[in-house]
Amino acid sequence: MCDVAPHKLRIQLAPLQGFTEAPFRNALEECFGGVDVFYTPFIRIEHGEVRKRSLRDALPEVNKVSCIVPQIIASTYDEAQILINALSEQGHQRVDINMGCPFPALALRGKGSGILSQPDKVAEVLRVVQENPSIRFSVKMRLGYEQPDECLALLPILNDIDLVQVAVHARVGKQQYKGVCNLQAFVEFAEGCRHPLYYNGDVCTLQDIERLHAQFPFIEGVMMGRGLLAHPWVAYEYASGILLLDGKRKECMRTFHAHLFDYYAQHLEGGETQLLQKMKTFWEYLMPETDRKLLKRIHKTHCIADYTADVHQIFL
Repeated sequence: MCDVAPHKLRIQLAPLQGFTEAPFRNALEECFGGVDVFYTPFIRIEHGEVRKRSLRDALPEVNKVSCIVPQIIASTYDEAQILINALSEQGHQRVDINMGCPFPALALRGKGSGILSQPDKVAEVLRVVQENPSIRFSVKMRLGYEQPDECLALLPILNDIDLVQVAVHARVGKQQYKGVCNLQAFVEFAEGCRHPLYYNGDVCTLQDIERLHAQFPFIEGVMMGRGLLAHPWVAYEYASGILLLDGKRKECMRTFHAHLFDYYAQHLEGGETQLLQKMKTFWEYLMPETDRKLLKRIHKTHCIADYTADVHQIFL
């Protein structure tokens, strides 16, 4: 179901909270395609129980994509096991473990990338892999939280368990999304990693994918997050080998935007104000090559009619 031609890298959608929920994933697959695996934004324990909103986003019936993998974030074995139990009840047989989230509010509590400097804590959380043999697991991580060599100390732990893959964002957590990716540190980790490896970090264009494939012929694929938010057509162009002409690209983008707009218009309960705010957030990333004055108007508008008029101008 998730196979692609062997000479091509596999393209996976990295999760971004508030952006890549089911409506985005469904629209991306229907309007463009090219993505092999879609990950949900991480599901976590909140106020002592599984966050229901995030759990609903992982329901098989709301996901129309070909391959959906729920992602969890936890700082203890018990938290991870509670989350896995909830996902097992939904019928999921594969789970991704987030050890890469850089946001301080979580990292400082030992979640996401904040756990990477503590091998004993990593081993504790990853004990769920061995104790849930009916579930296939993968890990998404960074090079470390403070230092890029922190990941090297984790190799014996990772190599000792059965994982579908490991995806590495080639920054440390404290960088968040700033600064350059540390490609040398990524290679050093890759040399010791026994699992299929995916590269993540600043993969934004077709040329980026091709460059990474040439530079790192050992990788299985790439994860794209902000890159596919900015240019939703890139995975299709890479997988198909077909470049979309400007007119066709705008036509597909018009349909893609309409899918998102219609979904949120029907499901948000806060009226036009909430709908407008939700749609404006997508333009923080979407089509950054758009005329800056037009993007500025979109971000400043307080009226749905003005918003739709400005978006119409983009797709002409």
